[in-house]
Amino acid sequence: MRDRKTVKPNLILTGLMGCGKTTVGRMVAAELGWAFFDTDRLIEEATGHSIPALFQEKGEPFFRRVEKEVIRGLAGKTQAVVATGGGAVLDEENRRFLQALGLVLYLKTSPEVLGGRVQRSAERPLLTGQDAVVVLAKLLREREKYYGEADEVVNTDGRTPRQVAAEIISLVWRWGIGGG
Repeated sequence: MRDRKTVKPNLILTGLMGCGKTTVGRMVAAELGWAFFDTDRLIEEATGHSIPALFQEKGEPFFRRVEKEVIRGLAGKTQAVVATGGGAVLDEENRRFLQALGLVLYLKTSPEVLGGRVQRSAERPLLTGQDAVVVLAKLLREREKYYGEADEVVNTDGRTPRQVAAEIISLVWRWGIGGG
């Protein structure tokens, strides 16, 4: 756990697709009166393409380069909640940058719960034509060590977005970063 005195007043939400980063992030931002940024939406705005189209037309390496640029573009933000793409933590520079930007929270969710949430979504290019639970379990095995570098872990299984948001708000106050 990091020294709480070094934490900047931002929240960074990480975790696999479907864990609730965007839904919960919006709730938390609204509750705190902070700005909300979703890196996937910022990528779509920057490129003029949807995430699935970027993966299909330009490939994942291109997507990851744009993702890194978008994350760097968050420098200097304060009192912001940032929902990252599920794979943003794969890049070591991204992880270091996000740690410096704010309090990093891992929204931990089991592959079975995630699969139920995302299996019918056309917006998930890594799942196209595959069994969502199998793919998500594999992704989780590959990424868990990076997600585990977060300052705090918030379990989401069996909880509503409102319950998860309430826990995050309590963490914000516990870490002393919720002041205006």
